[in-house]
Order: sequence, then C-alpha cells, then structure tokens
Amino acid sequence: MRLSFEEIQSEIKRVFMKYGLSEEKADTCARIHTESTYDGIYSHGTNRVARFVDYIQKGWVDVNADPTIEKDCGAIKVINGNMGPGILNALYGANQAMDMADKYGIGMVGLKNTTHWMRGGTYGLYVARKGYVGIMWTNTEACMPPWGAKECRLGNNPFVMACPGVNGGPALQLDMAISQYAYGKLQVTRLAGKKLPFPGGFDKDGNITDDPGAIEESMRIMPIGYWKGSSFSFMLDVLGSILSDGVGAVDLNAETKGSCGGCSQVMIVIDPKKITDGDKMSETVRRAIEYLKSAELAEHSNGIMAPGEDYVQFNKDHDENGIFVDDSVWAEIQGL
Repeated sequence: MRLSFEEIQSEIKRVFMKYGLSEEKADTCARIHTESTYDGIYSHGTNRVARFVDYIQKGWVDVNADPTIEKDCGAIKVINGNMGPGILNALYGANQAMDMADKYGIGMVGLKNTTHWMRGGTYGLYVARKGYVGIMWTNTEACMPPWGAKECRLGNNPFVMACPGVNGGPALQLDMAISQYAYGKLQVTRLAGKKLPFPGGFDKDGNITDDPGAIEESMRIMPIGYWKGSSFSFMLDVLGSILSDGVGAVDLNAETKGSCGGCSQVMIVIDPKKITDGDKMSETVRRAIEYLKSAELAEHSNGIMAPGEDYVQFNKDHDENGIFVDDSVWAEIQGL
C-alpha cells in the first residue's frame, strides 16, 4: 500500500507512546523510522517497529534511559547509552561529535552499552546535511560466518561514510553492512517473493544461493569481498570495542538482549571547513560524480549511481505516489 509521511509517523508514534516512550522521544523515533521508509530502507523503517516494541516488552530497551558521558578527552568522548533507544543514543552521539568538530576540527564519540540504531545511514546523512563529514560504524552480535567457517563469529557491522553534496544538494553517502546483503534486505526480498540480484550466502547444505529465505534459515550470509570482507568485519568489531571501551561480538547475545543489545558504536565527525572552503569542496564532489558517470556502461547496465542517489529516486517516487509499506507489516503495526 501507499501512505503519506504523516500517516506513517503518526501511527508509529502512537505505538511507541503506548509502550512507554515520552511524546518527545516517540515523535523522534517515529520520524526516523518514517524517514528510513521514505528513503526506501524499508527493512530498518516500518519493518523494525514491531521488533522494537518486542524488545521494550522484554526489557531489552529501557525507554526511560538517557545517555551519559563517561569520559571527556577533548576531541574524544566515551558515552554510555544505558541500554536506551538506539536512535536517541546515536543522535545524541552525533550531536556531541559535531560540537567537538566545531571546536577541534574533528570529534570522535565511542558509544557503548547501546541498542540497535536502526538505519546507520540516518546519522551519516544527519551530519552531512549540516556540512560535516562522517565516518561511523557499529558492531553487532555474531550473525555471519568468518570466511572458511560454518558457524557465525562475525557481526555484519554496518559501516557509514558521508559528506555534503553539491551546492547544498543531496549528500553523498555509503551505508552498508559487511555482509553482501543485510538480514533486513533478505527479509524485504523474501516478503516480495523475489530472488536476490546476486548470490548472497549459503543454504544449509553449503551451496551458494540467491534464495533469501534459504540464507535466513542457514544464517550463513556471505561477507562482501569474501575473505577481505571477513577481515574488515573483524577489525570493525575490535576497534568498535576498543574505541568505545565497550564490548564486541564475543560478548553480545541476541537471545538475551536482542539484536545489537549492548553493542559498541563509533562516530567520527570532521568539519571540512577547517580544511577547505565550501565552494572548492562542492566542486570536488561535482567533478568526482561527473567523472564517475562518464564511464561507458556495461552490458545490461541500468546506469551508474553515486552513493546516496538511490535515496533521491525513492524520495521522488514516494512524493508522487505515496510511501510504499508492505501490507502485512502495516497490519502488524496497527495491531500493536
């Protein structure tokens, strides 16, 4: 079905308030879930509402908790999320990092003991639209096998890079899981009754497959770049733990705290205006995009997109036709 931004945010806000969030917190969280859906990231927008409510009911998310600063080292802060809503903790961390970048040119926040931040790209776009460069990631519970293994020992550890766009236009952003496809993407594809565009993991018998349901069943998602992605994921987990004074996959358990319950996140925010002027930065981005798109298209290509341009396409469609919401997902939200 197709719904307006206001319809979606209002219904999600109603649900969140019913399960204990203050009106202000519910409004912010509902807006972020709706913005993710508006940008076409359904898996971490409307599709995550029911799971978030489930975590509240199980006591895995403390709706009354607020983040606290544990260490302040000038351009570095360690913040304890106190198991509060991950969206609110991450926004707080991003704001702290931007304040430090204003003062020092760069600010790094290590956010520990927090919960699922939903769509990581939310915070990259948040700082980029305010004129900053952002490099961010989170570790997660083990949900991906290391290269050469059957059992899960790695998180998919979403990684984000973002910077301002051309002359105030759409920001450039990379927002990716370290698995070829995030579990949320598997769910969306399965619900749509489709196969993955490219193989994304192994079935329970060890065969490479493009069947999202078979990968969900086996939990053998494939790391990007095979062994390279496996190593990248491992380093993000370790550095996330060290730089937040927190924990990593070895100490995270989705069965007792939910997905990403107690995870560690890192937010590095840089003020590029301390390095270059706005016009030069904008021209650098413009020329890079122009050069990227000047390449001859490959066979069967649907075109070349700069990172973040897919959001613009979704926004255009959703503005014209309403925001897509899966019928069963919407019924689930309304039933909460």
